[in-house]
Amino acid sequence: MADSDKPKLNHSYGIINKEYAFTLATRPPEEDGPIYMVNLMKYREIAEYDAQDDASTPISGRDADDQYNPASILNKLGAAIVFVADVERTDVGADDWDRIAIVRYPTRMSFVEMQSRKDFGEKHKHKAAGMLRTTLIACRPSNAALDDVERPIPTKPHTTVMVVRGKTDSSLKTDATTPTFVAEGTVLSDGRMWEVVDLIHTESPDETDRIVNQYRGHDPGSTYVLTLRTTLDSVTAAALPHNK
Repeated sequence: MADSDKPKLNHSYGIINKEYAFTLATRPPEEDGPIYMVNLMKYREIAEYDAQDDASTPISGRDADDQYNPASILNKLGAAIVFVADVERTDVGADDWDRIAIVRYPTRMSFVEMQSRKDFGEKHKHKAAGMLRTTLIACRPSNAALDDVERPIPTKPHTTVMVVRGKTDSSLKTDATTPTFVAEGTVLSDGRMWEVVDLIHTESPDETDRIVNQYRGHDPGSTYVLTLRTTLDSVTAAALPHNK
């Protein structure tokens, strides 16, 4: 595809880490493989479209993101949305978030190539309009079995505690069975880099509070603890075959 045909994507909702983006784009094929993109999303109250893309009637940032939904394009690439949740509560953190989504790409290069697709560019205008800010973390799971877990189907909503840490500290580990994602790089953010993402499936409010309370008092600028209402999940420990 000629450079003139590539979509010009507006990333006003975050700062691209150019150093890591270069690493993604230049990974040798023999060293490439599945990568998980962890998205933390905060929406505008009202979507802000460019003049040429202006919606006929005002819509919310969340509705704009729903129109962006790139599932059909991901399917063409062999990628899959493996986790979706709404944020019910920010327990620790300097910012609040609205929605979490995790996408598994078959390779790093497939993620890079998606950014150049015309059909993706046409959808991306909705994300640019609806998103106030985004943190996007490229991760590998500590349990490689996640690479072989099938795509999820919508299930009964359940509670998940999400912990995002900017500095790895083994003393903060909450549960040996938790499928931890280790960050390979932060793709997009407000300039902060993140290193570890934990997702802990909980069975009761008491269990949720017990896990959350382990993080009370930690630096809200370098740790997020979020209580999620999860509706799509092939990531947490309960979803792994050896835990069923």
